[in-house]
Amino acid sequence: MQEKFMREALRLARKAKAEGEVPIGAIVVVEGKIVGRGYNRRTKLQMATQHAEVRAIDRACKKLKSWRLEGAELYVTLEPCPMCMGAALNARVDKIFFGAYEQKGRSLTKELAAANLLNHTVEVVGGVMEEECAEVLTSFFTEMRAREKAKKEGSET
Repeated sequence: MQEKFMREALRLARKAKAEGEVPIGAIVVVEGKIVGRGYNRRTKLQMATQHAEVRAIDRACKKLKSWRLEGAELYVTLEPCPMCMGAALNARVDKIFFGAYEQKGRSLTKELAAANLLNHTVEVVGGVMEEECAEVLTSFFTEMRAREKAKKEGSET
């Protein structure tokens, strides 16, 4: 079941990539049904909080008419940042499944998940379809660097 839901998060990550956004996708699942979807929109909207996880959580809350997402699972293609972990904790998400690990090691995922903030802890499982999730991100940044290099070389002539 984890792979089925991670595939949907990957579909959303690819949508973000096609729009020039950092390709991260997320979904919220309750009782086996997707109740919220999101992908990065920071660049398009010029808003720092428009991460995939926050967007998916917001949509799930709206759909369920509750800020509490007890029993919910969050699937995201990249290990959540501290802001997104905070959103998941505030929404009382029960489990987070993520694909690729944050390579710079700045996510604090395990520390925040176990900290019992807000009298709530969240179970975290990393590495779900890790290679596929990492590939989407790696290809995005490789292509971005190549475009920037070509642009720079073009402006020097």
